[in-house]
Amino acid sequence: MKTEVLKSIRATEEEYQSLISTVMAERKRSLSDAELEADNLVMKATASAEEYKKMRLAEARQQAEKRHAGIVREGEQKAADLKAKGSKNLNSAVELLVSRFKEKLHVHA
Repeated sequence: MKTEVLKSIRATEEEYQSLISTVMAERKRSLSDAELEADNLVMKATASAEEYKKMRLAEARQQAEKRHAGIVREGEQKAADLKAKGSKNLNSAVELLVSRFKEKLHVHA
């Protein structure tokens, strides 16, 4: 009977060792799967962040171009207004300059 009990204990120990080995292998596989999934999530997040960064840079560039175009248009409009205003007064300015020049000539003469 002692030998049967010992054999039973030994069989139970072997069964538990087998179960422990199986559980350890499953644990190792689960950890490996979790690490792989985490790496994939990090890669996806990095790609998404890079894509978002590029999109925001493109939007900022587009806004800067619009603002630049607006500033250029405004400057061109101001230049055209000044030119028109200056052209309107050109004849009177030339007459004033010629009359003052004539006055200076008569003063020295």
